[in-house]
Amino acid sequence: MKLFQAMMSRRRFLQTSTAAGAVGATAAGVTGLSGLTQSTEARAARPRGETKVTKNICHQCPARCGIDVYTTNGRVHAMYGDTGNPIANGKLCPKGHLGSYFLYDPDRFKGPMKRTNPRKGRNEDPGFVPISWEEAFDTVAARLNNLRERGESHRFAHFYGRGWGASDAGLYGDFGKLYGTPNSAIGHASMCAEGSKKAKHATDGNNSYNAHDLRKTNYLLIMGASFLEAFRPYNNMMQMWGEMRSKSPKTRVTCVDVRMNPTMAASDRALYIKPATDGAFALAVAHVILTESLWDRDFVGDFKDLNQRFRTGERIMPGSFDEKWVHGLTEWWNEELKDRTPEWAEGITGIPARHIRQTAIEFGSTRPAVAIFERGPTGHTNGTYNGMAIHSLNALVGSMFTEGGLFYQMGTPYGGLPANADDYLDDYARNGPWKSQPRIDLARTAEWPMTSTMMQEAGPNHLKGTPYKMDTAMFYSTNPIWTAPDPKAWEEALKDVFVIDTSPFPGETAMYADIVMPESTYLERLQDSPTYPFEGWPMSALRVPAIDPIYDTKHFGDMLIEIGKRINGPTGEFYRIIDNVENVLRHRAKGFENNPGDNGVRDFESWKEKGVWYRKPYHWRFIRGDFYEWEGQRYSKRMTAAEVKQKLLRTPSGKFEFKSGYLEQYADYINKELGVPVERVGLVQWVEPRHTGGNRDLYFVTPKTPMHAEGRGANIPHAAAIHQPVAGGRGTVYLELHPDTARSRGIRNGDKVKITSDLGSIEAECRFVASHRPDTIILPFEFGHWAQGRWAKDRGPGHSGELTANVSDPISGLASYYTGKVTLTKA
Repeated sequence: MKLFQAMMSRRRFLQTSTAAGAVGATAAGVTGLSGLTQSTEARAARPRGETKVTKNICHQCPARCGIDVYTTNGRVHAMYGDTGNPIANGKLCPKGHLGSYFLYDPDRFKGPMKRTNPRKGRNEDPGFVPISWEEAFDTVAARLNNLRERGESHRFAHFYGRGWGASDAGLYGDFGKLYGTPNSAIGHASMCAEGSKKAKHATDGNNSYNAHDLRKTNYLLIMGASFLEAFRPYNNMMQMWGEMRSKSPKTRVTCVDVRMNPTMAASDRALYIKPATDGAFALAVAHVILTESLWDRDFVGDFKDLNQRFRTGERIMPGSFDEKWVHGLTEWWNEELKDRTPEWAEGITGIPARHIRQTAIEFGSTRPAVAIFERGPTGHTNGTYNGMAIHSLNALVGSMFTEGGLFYQMGTPYGGLPANADDYLDDYARNGPWKSQPRIDLARTAEWPMTSTMMQEAGPNHLKGTPYKMDTAMFYSTNPIWTAPDPKAWEEALKDVFVIDTSPFPGETAMYADIVMPESTYLERLQDSPTYPFEGWPMSALRVPAIDPIYDTKHFGDMLIEIGKRINGPTGEFYRIIDNVENVLRHRAKGFENNPGDNGVRDFESWKEKGVWYRKPYHWRFIRGDFYEWEGQRYSKRMTAAEVKQKLLRTPSGKFEFKSGYLEQYADYINKELGVPVERVGLVQWVEPRHTGGNRDLYFVTPKTPMHAEGRGANIPHAAAIHQPVAGGRGTVYLELHPDTARSRGIRNGDKVKITSDLGSIEAECRFVASHRPDTIILPFEFGHWAQGRWAKDRGPGHSGELTANVSDPISGLASYYTGKVTLTKA
């Protein structure tokens, strides 16, 4: 009744309508109507302050999309994709709008602090008390100077996660050689995606991620890459998906994965594969491409006798195939590929042979076609060989460095620093005892000779005292107590290490800190960012502070410079010349004077104004059998074989290698670690994975979700809200499993379950997903924090990392996050 009383009556509605019509009539020049007044002019609300737009770079993932940040009266209130940034193109993914949550997070550290409680542990209050920046810098520098005086500077280690450019991680190398430590710096790539880089290093000589020309790709084979969830650059990948799927001809997509995900759901063909068997699938596809004569003659070559063919089970005579830009094809076929039929692969992968054959024929007969992969195939002990097999498909169909194919990112032509570090080396830096010490993670030693970094080993190595004990560790943009496999090892390791944490947020590693030096959030700092592999041509964006820091925080690069100024000897002199991050970037931007960007950027000020420097096109292209270099108007300079080897195919042979000369240099090591016969080590081949968990019956896979925001998604309420209908409720994320898997164990949809590995058990709430493999259970890698802030802390389920054994691919060093086996019972 009250509702109806509050509503307008029919009579009043008609009266109002009549009056409105009369006003319209008067306005139109009709007169003689009484009782009516002219309506007032409609006006927009007046702005309540001055609004400025600042160029910046999103920090929610590695994509590095340019953003326009809107600030009114000193408060950030909106972010949009920068229309002038080629990655963003005026668009953002759902994560891109979360920057203000980071900036105004009430759980942020407000300034530098020191620990007062000497005990460290999950249930220990650090007893942080505020200190000045001067005290923080002096404390750290005094500790480092003391180590150097004792000849123990190697016991200081830098650890970093998402390094961005010359103004932060780019400063590490000089710091390490000036101060004197082999541990500056240890990056997180071995806990990220190092496997795909190493697979390419072994086959085409480039230890890097691929750039792509997806706009012109006509067939996409996606293997464990989560293209529509986490593939880099994520925002742009979604844009490219729209272009590929709406152009003519439409790009056909086959997705191979262990679980249903957005990419699988949107593909033309979805193939469910047994975890760690991607290499077998790729070898069978390669077998069909060759037996069906679908390979690209311009890149691969051809038989000297054109009547000869590849036939299943039959060897070909050495010397009968005239290889062009590939090396080892004949031996690869004879020693590995001739018997790798789709029927053979079906028994390993679980994918029907007819689907493998059909995929191979489509992929091999469509130009250009690209095969992409990431951590799905490589997050296992056989990961590098899996990746090599997949990447070999790109060579077979001639997609290397072609239009619509894939290539590698060009670097930014930065100017030099205001001083050269080599001019400030003292005797200790040149010949001190640190020179004979290995890295704490033992990367690039006999233990891990092929790896670039092994962050996951540093904590356990410290516990063992092998090769030595750390004294002091500084963490930038990484949180190994949560992100490393078996993170409890790090909890023990850092109890007797002096820890310096620079995160803006109270993560698990920060709870072990002795000194907290909080960095400003990305909306408050000046920072450069050369792009991750994108479309090949060079590009570098710039973060410009939207506002001054709202708390007493600093840029990490400035922290490192300030500590450097306090190091005794010529190191301090060097950093006093470097001065600060802005000075670094002004000097780096001088490189643009002779290399102006396509958008007019030619110095620091125009870089700040535009937010990005880039220069098209990509400089090299493979065209009808030869490599050409860009000469200002077109690809007209034919490259010599020596130039191709130097710039593009950087292998020992100067060609794409199906028998890897790089791997052959480590034949004894690979034989020892993986059991591959010495004479076969270099071949792209099938290698059995070694799953952790022994005889346990379920594969345990922990993918990142689209809302995984650089490890901070769990403490962002808006991100949790987006997660809720897809991956979990307000208090948890669901364990996803096939209904048959659950029912055979007496588990109902929504039950609490216990997941057990060799390391222990965690509990979760289950949800039935009939489109998953019955032998694979899925727990998104997002929640399970015991720190990180009020919304993240103690939100279920248990942390998946605590079930993940610290086992890695011996070749790439990539942690085998997806290779564990577990048991599942009702809780």
